[in-house]
Amino acid sequence: SLFSHIQAVLNFLPILFYSGCSARVVTVPPGPLIRVEGQPVSIRCDVKEYTGPNEQDFEWNMLKDTSGPKIKIISTFDSRYSDPSLSKRVASGDISVVRLQDNEVELKIAEVKSQDAGFYECQTPSTDYVISGNYAAKVQLTVISNTLKVSPKTPPPVIPEGSDLTLSCNVTRELVHPTYLSVTWSVKKGTASEEILTFGPQGDVVTGPRFARRYADGGIRLVPGRNGLFELVISRMTTSDEGNYECNGTEWTHESGGQWIKIVESTKEMGTVAVTPTSKRTVSLSLNPQTTAEPTELACRVTNITNLPPGGRLGISWEHTSLPGMFDSTLLQRSFSYRITRFLNCSDLRQEIDMGQYVCSVSAWSVNSQGDMVKSTEYKSSPLTVRWDAKRPTVNVVAKRIREASVGGSTFEMSCSVSTTNIGEAGYSVLIQSQDSLESTVRTIMTLSPDNVVQHGGATDPNRRDNLVLTKSGPAEFRFRLAGVQLSDRGYYWCDITAWTKQQPGQAWTKASSSESNKLQINFQENGPSFSIAIHSDDSSVYPWETAKMKCSLSVSGSSPKTDEVAYEVKWFFTRLRGGHTLTQVANVDRFGVVRKINRNSSSDVTIERSDTHTYLLNIFGTQDSDSGEYYCVVTPWYLSASTGAWTEAGELTSSRIFLTVKFAVWDSLKLPLLYGASASLGVGLFSLVLGLVCAQCCCRNTAHLPRSRNKLMDLEMD
Repeated sequence: SLFSHIQAVLNFLPILFYSGCSARVVTVPPGPLIRVEGQPVSIRCDVKEYTGPNEQDFEWNMLKDTSGPKIKIISTFDSRYSDPSLSKRVASGDISVVRLQDNEVELKIAEVKSQDAGFYECQTPSTDYVISGNYAAKVQLTVISNTLKVSPKTPPPVIPEGSDLTLSCNVTRELVHPTYLSVTWSVKKGTASEEILTFGPQGDVVTGPRFARRYADGGIRLVPGRNGLFELVISRMTTSDEGNYECNGTEWTHESGGQWIKIVESTKEMGTVAVTPTSKRTVSLSLNPQTTAEPTELACRVTNITNLPPGGRLGISWEHTSLPGMFDSTLLQRSFSYRITRFLNCSDLRQEIDMGQYVCSVSAWSVNSQGDMVKSTEYKSSPLTVRWDAKRPTVNVVAKRIREASVGGSTFEMSCSVSTTNIGEAGYSVLIQSQDSLESTVRTIMTLSPDNVVQHGGATDPNRRDNLVLTKSGPAEFRFRLAGVQLSDRGYYWCDITAWTKQQPGQAWTKASSSESNKLQINFQENGPSFSIAIHSDDSSVYPWETAKMKCSLSVSGSSPKTDEVAYEVKWFFTRLRGGHTLTQVANVDRFGVVRKINRNSSSDVTIERSDTHTYLLNIFGTQDSDSGEYYCVVTPWYLSASTGAWTEAGELTSSRIFLTVKFAVWDSLKLPLLYGASASLGVGLFSLVLGLVCAQCCCRNTAHLPRSRNKLMDLEMD
């Protein structure tokens, strides 16, 4: 049918599309690959321009020659793919395949053997709609024997300072295939090894970071020889050049694409070289301390200085090793123009940790070809032990309460007295510290330096810094004052005082000892004012259209706040029935004085009036019968707390209820209508009487009337 033909065409369209737009490409490194027997080998293979799933599978095969049979090596999807002759090497991990990406893998041989030489084929099973492109690629692997030999010449074990050292190293290999050599000299001090210079494989020279300037200045020279002999000459040896020297030879291959591949290397120790200094360094005590805090002066004397070039300089550093159990530290390091003797003024030696051994290290500096100063040598003296009678300086601090903060808003004041031992004339730095509880974080409130400079700590509220005062009230006494305490100020307060001394005026302060005082507690409870409420009305009964007034009065007891430190929220409620629970809010005023009226089913009007600080009036103008009912007020007091400095809401107060009656007077309401009705009736009656008389006189009179004849019956009947 037509439908089946269309479906067949649609199914064939992807085949046409892919066959016209892509063709599978499998690539391996260009060969041949030259590797040394016993060394690791890795060969990468990737596939591109394929269709089907992203993750592709790979199979590795080996051919002894291009036309020989294939030997199956390993597969990414078939664990039983390997040839029996290689299955043990695959199982042991000597031969493995590692997937680098969905479309790339790497064949690895841990220790290549001579029989591994041949052509390696990477093959990918087809997942394409149409077979197009190449599905396999080959690369040749050449395995050569390890013929690299490194033969160094042992240098002299000891040489005098300033002489030259020649390091000879012979590096050779049998040239069967095009390979290249490089040689590297390094020096090892302890466990750390540092490269001095590398020559090759391209004939270039690369120096280590510490020796680059020295090589550029000619202090290190490379002397290539014949038959694989290489010599490195280090001029003007110094004690810093001491160490165990090594020689490394490396064989390289240059593959297609310009990449250098290291195929084998060998490192041999040449020997340890020691440098004998030609100068003498001694350290002596010019001022020997007897007790702690006394000045100490050490002298470093250098004699028999030779080989110092013109324009050279000497540098000095003092190294200190503390007594057992203490840390090492370097006290001073500086450079100077050459003189025979240099002193270390140890006025800072005021603690037991400063006792120990001191070493003077002298370095020689020379000017290089670029005009820069470079260190050429360094010498150390024998250690000198410095010890004195250890009398530890102590500081004792006692804190006393001057003013107690018992309520919020009051002032707290304390004094801290200092006493010292084994400290002469001293200056003091003070830290006022606090914490909410004994386990909480310590905060620094204020600090006072030995030069009497006051600073606020990071825990100080910037808005309350005027409430904090720290002064020196005596030679060894300090006072701290906190005004207007708040609830957030409750906690423990103490002084942390450090004693500082100066050996001479103008010198920097030296720390002697420090101590903390006892802790004083600020602890008070928030006792806010107490409020009561009452409601009153001069008249509980009014007539319609009259004005009704009700008064809501507040009274304050306890710690009464100031007039501008108290405010109220007042609400008036109304119910039609006595004791009713269906309430209607009439009006309210917030603590900022804003009045809000509530819509009611009444024609009367209401207002709230504040007659004084604690009194509010509810006025109902033009009362109606619908205004009859119970009224009461609900008040929420607000006051400015002296403890927190913030507006605080007190408990809500509800007044008693007042019943307002709007009277209905029957006689007063009927007398006017009755009077008006009687007057109208009387007027209408009189008017009717007068009108009748007028009509009778004017309209109903008969002018032709004759007297009747009493004798004639006929006339009587007619009448």
